[in-house]
Amino acid sequence: MTSERTSARSDAARPAPSAPPPGAVDARFTLAAERTMLAWIRTALGFMAAGVAIVYLAPEIDHQILDVMLGLLLIALGCSFALIGAWRWRRTMRALERGGPMPGPALILYVVTAIVVVAVLIAVVVVIQA
Repeated sequence: MTSERTSARSDAARPAPSAPPPGAVDARFTLAAERTMLAWIRTALGFMAAGVAIVYLAPEIDHQILDVMLGLLLIALGCSFALIGAWRWRRTMRALERGGPMPGPALILYVVTAIVVVAVLIAVVVVIQA
């Protein structure tokens, strides 16, 4: 009987679990969103580095304009990927904090299309040089 009273008292002394404050998000979700944003940044830096490498380090291309245009295209794509990543991260954080829809896949399709177009352009430049 005494142990029942003791446990009843200790339960009453403990505060009831409270609901998380408005806007609180599980840290796992915010960290996952941050990792995804950092992946966008890595992709952007890779594209920008490839653009600089094509302009300054690639073997001389007969048509200098192709060299510069391809490099600038890669750098521009890298900048746009960084902006897209930051924008998607902000939308994701807002959706996690306030509720609402998560960002859709439309911009991912843009990135895939851009990568395919750049790969085809590089292949065309290689064929022109051969």
